[in-house]
Amino acid sequence: MLCLGLDIGSSSVKITVYDAEKGSVVASTYYPEGELRIDAPSLGWAEQNPEMWWDCIVKGCQQLFVAANFDPLEIQSIGITYQMHGLVLVDKEKKVLRPSIIWCDSRAVPIGDKALKDLGHQYCLSRLLNSPGNFTASKLKWVKENEPEIYQKIHKIMWPGDYVAMKLTGEITTTCTALSEGIFWDYGKNELSRRLMEYYEFEESLIPALVSEIGMQGCLSAQMANELGLKAGTPITYRAGDQPNNAFSLNALKPGEVAATAGTSGVIYAVTDKKISDPHSRVNTFLHVNNSPDYPINGVLLCVNGTGSLYRWVRQTFNPNISYAEMNDQAGKSPLGAEGLHFYPFGNGAERMLHNRQLSATMKGLNFNKHHQGHIFRAAQEGIVFALNYGMEILKNLGIDISRIRAGNANMFLSPLFKEAFTNISGVSLYMYNTDGSVGAALGSAIGVGYFNSFEEAFKGLTCTEVIEPDMSKVEQYKEAYKNWKLGLEQILAMEKYQAGINGTIARVDRELV
Repeated sequence: MLCLGLDIGSSSVKITVYDAEKGSVVASTYYPEGELRIDAPSLGWAEQNPEMWWDCIVKGCQQLFVAANFDPLEIQSIGITYQMHGLVLVDKEKKVLRPSIIWCDSRAVPIGDKALKDLGHQYCLSRLLNSPGNFTASKLKWVKENEPEIYQKIHKIMWPGDYVAMKLTGEITTTCTALSEGIFWDYGKNELSRRLMEYYEFEESLIPALVSEIGMQGCLSAQMANELGLKAGTPITYRAGDQPNNAFSLNALKPGEVAATAGTSGVIYAVTDKKISDPHSRVNTFLHVNNSPDYPINGVLLCVNGTGSLYRWVRQTFNPNISYAEMNDQAGKSPLGAEGLHFYPFGNGAERMLHNRQLSATMKGLNFNKHHQGHIFRAAQEGIVFALNYGMEILKNLGIDISRIRAGNANMFLSPLFKEAFTNISGVSLYMYNTDGSVGAALGSAIGVGYFNSFEEAFKGLTCTEVIEPDMSKVEQYKEAYKNWKLGLEQILAMEKYQAGINGTIARVDRELV
């Protein structure tokens, strides 16, 4: 059985055709070859046109199918995974009203902070499991306050995956997991949070009809089947945000299992059957893809916004002609700790684990007489790992046991140095698998259409390709390097707090003078 997985990221769209019977990838492609543009009309904003995602899907399918050694008309199910937290708005004609406000956009931070105060910490942490923060609900409130003429035209709000499903089927639907990602979900009542809706003054009619994350969600329309080169009526049977889907693709479905990814952003995602909330909302809890009333299951997500995005920036800035493999090689030949050069990868929007601060990325300790290109590459990789470990300390303090982590052979995890640093600084065993998000979406669709009888059956072909254990001869050196990096972070945070106080004083004096 052939199934199709569509992975709609902020950097590219990946499309995979998967043979569920054989448990193997038939064909796969990225589109475009470069990276998708993220628009920033103002400081801290991040937007993409949803129609650009659809154009990438169409062109990617054409690119994949033109030289295919299979018949695309034999594809029997479609699964979707998507960048989380984005806001898509359409009118009654299903036309996009404005660019999507995507996951790393920071404009709604003050709105979410005010909501936390007004609704109360107790309510937010016990019923929403999160601060409204900079999530989809707060982004919609920003539109309501700042673009009322657009808000009045809204027929339905959607998440990026919902938009793609709408294009495929002509129907507007969403899922419970998406509502939880947007902080619309009441965990006490297991339904849409009406208190949040009332507080933000949203009409319930804006919320699409709910469909199951795994199961029938609609069928491919004749028009779109013709555009994509697929069979009309092909069922869409899986939809999940990128991080829950990454965990799903790694068969992390049971309490205690932990998955990681390091693409544009870096994430540690811990599966639990508990309603875990962080008093400071530095990590966030959402419904997992296999959650059900009979089997409540959540995912606790730690995110570092700038991981692969930092490494891409380093390449483009210092040596755009070098390959990532060559960068990894040079980084690995540079000394552990990069001889005091430290990177702080916080230049891609508000960092939730740092209390939604919008810090600039920082490089500290640069010595013109000592540091060369390899040091910079190594410091970037170590800085990403140290930032992830800083977040893992938060997870551990919340009672989450992290002794082994699963990851796919992709993005930063392709670097031997990155994997070495990751295991040695965290002290965890790292299990690598040859899978990715688009494969997970395709496999999920096979489960959703009923091809498999259980998750165990579906994942029987998933094999571990490598296990990396901490190297005790290097652990203490990495701990010392992390200690120095963390001290630098504390200095950055203290300076940021001091500068904010100075700016506040200046603003107060200016008001008094006026």
